Amino acid sequence: MIATTRKENISWKQLISFFLPLGLSATLVTLSHVIINSTLARADNSEMVIASYALPLSLLGLTEKPVVLLRQACSALVRDRISFRAMAAVSSYVFACIILLGLILCYTPVGEWVFLYFFGVEREMLATTLSVYRILMYVSIFSGLRCLFHGIIIFNMRTKWLTIGMCVRILVMYLLSLYFITTNNVSSGRVGAIIFLVGMVIEALVAIWEGTSLLRKVIPEKAPGHPIETKKQIFSFYKPLLYSSVIAVVIGPAINAILGKTTHIHLAISAFAIAGSLTQLVLSFFSYIHQIVLNFYRKDANTVFRFILLLSFIPGTLIAILAYTPLGPWFMTHVMGVNAELRQASLHAMRIFMIMTLVFPWLDYMNGIIMLRGQTKIMVFSQSANAIITIIALFISILLVPGWNGMIGALAQSVGTLAELIVVIYVLKRTAENNQPSLSTKNL
Repeated sequence: MIATTRKENISWKQLISFFLPLGLSATLVTLSHVIINSTLARADNSEMVIASYALPLSLLGLTEKPVVLLRQACSALVRDRISFRAMAAVSSYVFACIILLGLILCYTPVGEWVFLYFFGVEREMLATTLSVYRILMYVSIFSGLRCLFHGIIIFNMRTKWLTIGMCVRILVMYLLSLYFITTNNVSSGRVGAIIFLVGMVIEALVAIWEGTSLLRKVIPEKAPGHPIETKKQIFSFYKPLLYSSVIAVVIGPAINAILGKTTHIHLAISAFAIAGSLTQLVLSFFSYIHQIVLNFYRKDANTVFRFILLLSFIPGTLIAILAYTPLGPWFMTHVMGVNAELRQASLHAMRIFMIMTLVFPWLDYMNGIIMLRGQTKIMVFSQSANAIITIIALFISILLVPGWNGMIGALAQSVGTLAELIVVIYVLKRTAENNQPSLSTKNL
């Protein structure tokens, strides 16, 4: 059993004060991207500039996944300086691989091939696109440092520092944006990459400052009874998380490929993108539910369950308000500037996405239990089920109801997420007789 684990009564005030800053910091990430896109929109050839930034950013989304997982691993495994040193060593290997991959993509023909044939970049935009990625590749490193120290901050209940770091990041990005706009220097996607990198550096510095302070003053050299001491134990926990994230990468391209075969291709892709972005904006606030489980479940499982039960209805309710009341059409028309046909198609897709908003909080809750038990291998199977069911649903839908357009993508993604939850629940029930194994050397 983890040394810091003890039974106690947890109040809702404790859970709210822990969770609210996490949710706010996740939601504020969206605002940082709004700042960048708004800045690039001031360029003379804004469409070309935004495209030259958006494509490398999508590649960054793939290469950044391994470092983001360090937050969950650190929060679950690090309880003393010994376990942190093992975690830091594993992180350094991850950073080295990311840098090596980035250098290959930036300075060899491999990168040209990826952008030309995988992302479909026009050859005249290739040089600009590569120049943007040569800046963005370093975002992953600072993102990883941020996530590593976030794990320490979260376990020590200092979650307000995630919101503080995010607020400072947004302020600096906004001021830098104003500088580029007022000096008329918004001429390429590199401006967006610079703003993003500087913002990430600032957030990482805040996390490192608070995290190292906790390491010096609060975290012991060795927590009594804590079993995590070696890199091998860290890797055993981390690798299944990494494999499951790699599998998840398949889902997005598969959905977009099938939407390209619908009755109205551009309408389908656009409606799915708008409905998906609004759904993710809502769900982002609830993407740290697993951290509640990691930090409170062993202390007071019943209170945690009741708290999650309340939270689980909120995202579905918010999406229902957007999808079924005049607020949704108003927001899409006056805030997003969406035309009538696209607005209606997006609303239809959003109504389907309600399935996912009901499933997601419980999936994140169950994934928290998986990480708490050190059974992260389960996530490889559950994520595989998600990808397989999503692809099957896409093919069935395109054959039977091609006129559903964007709703096809929403339905496939929703039933895929539901399949993932079903697999997780089934496997957890099958392993329940193990009496919730702790994060020991044996388990890992």
